[in-house]
Amino acid sequence: MKRKILWILLIVFIAIQFIPVELNQSESFSKENFIVSTDAPDNIASILKKSCYDCHSNHTKYPWYDKIAPISWWVSGHINHAKEELNFEEWATYSLKRKKHKLEEIVKKTEEGHMPLKSYLWMHGDAKLSENQISELKMFISTIE
Repeated sequence: MKRKILWILLIVFIAIQFIPVELNQSESFSKENFIVSTDAPDNIASILKKSCYDCHSNHTKYPWYDKIAPISWWVSGHINHAKEELNFEEWATYSLKRKKHKLEEIVKKTEEGHMPLKSYLWMHGDAKLSENQISELKMFISTIE
């Protein structure tokens, strides 16, 4: 009986691998992109790409395990939710009020250690922001009008 259950679970696991998940990958940055539209310096662009863009842009870099269902479903849902909150690829299309609010949120959430998410940092330890990076980001954000 146990063997039959294991075979059924294996077949289900293999079958779910064929349920497609739309990947969040764009080849180029648009003129509406935050880095492009704010003319962000290289250090800021590097911070954002390493710590924010996987979830908050159209430029996710997927490791191998993100392609395996049901992990792929969880990651896809997480990215879609993150992009609803803030999509750096659409920055220039936001209203001035929304931009101001999002900039305040970026500063607050990074200073409080809420971004990047701890669940993201488990597998992407290099995305953790140092105090210096947070200061650089905050200083750059203060220059944006």
